[in-house]
Amino acid sequence: MATLTISAADEKRVKALGFLSNKGTDNFSGRIITVNGKITAAQQKCIAEAAEKFGNGIVTFTTRLTVEVQGIPYDKIEDFREFIAKEGLETGGTGSLVRPVVSCKGTTCQYGLLDSFALSEEIHERFYKGYHSVKLPHKFKIAVGGCPNNCVKPDLNDLGIIGQMIPNFDEDECNGCKKCSVAAACPMKAAKMVDGLLEIDKDICNNCGRCIGKCHFDALEEGTPGFKIYIGGRWGKKTAHGRALSKVFKDKEEALNVIEKAILLFREQGKTGERFAATIERLGFENVEAQLLADDLLERKQQILNAELHVTGGATC
Repeated sequence: MATLTISAADEKRVKALGFLSNKGTDNFSGRIITVNGKITAAQQKCIAEAAEKFGNGIVTFTTRLTVEVQGIPYDKIEDFREFIAKEGLETGGTGSLVRPVVSCKGTTCQYGLLDSFALSEEIHERFYKGYHSVKLPHKFKIAVGGCPNNCVKPDLNDLGIIGQMIPNFDEDECNGCKKCSVAAACPMKAAKMVDGLLEIDKDICNNCGRCIGKCHFDALEEGTPGFKIYIGGRWGKKTAHGRALSKVFKDKEEALNVIEKAILLFREQGKTGERFAATIERLGFENVEAQLLADDLLERKQQILNAELHVTGGATC
């Protein structure tokens, strides 16, 4: 059996840089941040070269859309980081911090309702990068889904944001067709004919937008884009399904502010070592929602960020 020579302190230091120990060896996997799961051909070539030059030639993909190069010796870590930096790549994604954002391919998917690549890149810059020095009670994961198909499982993240298309139904244009093309197109069966007029049950409708443009008499030609936000999801040893905030946000900046308020609330009111789901359960969903829809947290932003909280952090994986 190989004798391990890397101290626990050195292992902890490089883990903070995104290098995870390869079990039973002195080698590490370097975790490369892809921002939102999208990299250029030049970056792919750079990663492949780095894997051969510094690692064991194996590249793996994580469930959080990062890329890991295996088998990097401890004394080659800085050389590896310098090599990939020439293509704008960096390592990281560990600790009790805002973690790398996960995004679906909403820009190219036939069901995509928002530019999830662009939105997730904005979230990456503002919260993964912008809050990288802010210690939290535990890790904080964010997912961006382009539509209610939920391919990236937004409701199983600490915070998930989902693209919406709210149908704008003009009942004055409804002809009361015996066979309604809008009702036929609705996958949720939220649209139905009632007493000769189309009705859309808002408690069932998930704002997928599949009904838009389906009416032959132009009663449903347009929809309003929006953002639905889930909070308190968790996957792992203990699972929790996130709950949606009652408001569908029609303004992107307002939705981004809610993300920031959630991070600030977690930092201020979360207990070291607990996930956001546990914080919400302890404080009460209605209490947390009221704070996220108000402005007090943003008004106290610097006070919250400057407080000596969660110095040790709580993330163990």
